[in-house]
Amino acid sequence: MSLRCALLAWALFTLLRHGAAQKASDCCGPIVPRREWRGLASNCDRKLSLPKSYVVVSHTAGSPCDTPDSCLKQVQNVQNYHKGTLGWCDVAYNFLIGEDGLVYEGRGWDTQGAHAGGGWNSKSIGISFMGNYMDRAPPQRALRAAQSLLACGVARGALRTNYEVKGHRDVQDTLSPGDRLYEIIQTWPHYRY
Repeated sequence: MSLRCALLAWALFTLLRHGAAQKASDCCGPIVPRREWRGLASNCDRKLSLPKSYVVVSHTAGSPCDTPDSCLKQVQNVQNYHKGTLGWCDVAYNFLIGEDGLVYEGRGWDTQGAHAGGGWNSKSIGISFMGNYMDRAPPQRALRAAQSLLACGVARGALRTNYEVKGHRDVQDTLSPGDRLYEIIQTWPHYRY
């Protein structure tokens, strides 16, 4: 068995084991729902009016994860930090992207995030890549997962067809989403400074 086939078989097995993949009809690609990563209950009550015109891309600036098991732990760590240490109502982001190539549901499509300041939370969907991307780029599978999520948002009516992608640093004084990831998102067709 080739390395590629072995990796694909491992990924499929892991997805089935965790029950992480939702039906394609429910969403446009595999999204690990909160119940699967054992997220704490959200106390957030601010709903978003959809569709949104903006997506803000950030990085967590923490440890990366490259397997479903390590990403489950990492998204729990992010939520515990946001809820337990910072006192927020939930994990800040609408979705998180793992280096395993999976999308993890944060606040989801319908609930306002806490991913950017200056009024951007109410008018955007926040997507954060788990890891620090100052000096290295996320793997292609993570970038493809993000692109699939954006297409899903348009298909579901959560994002306008002419939505704009912004780097976190475009809307707030921060180094996020890291230099390497920022260079990449600037090449995406919906990126606007």
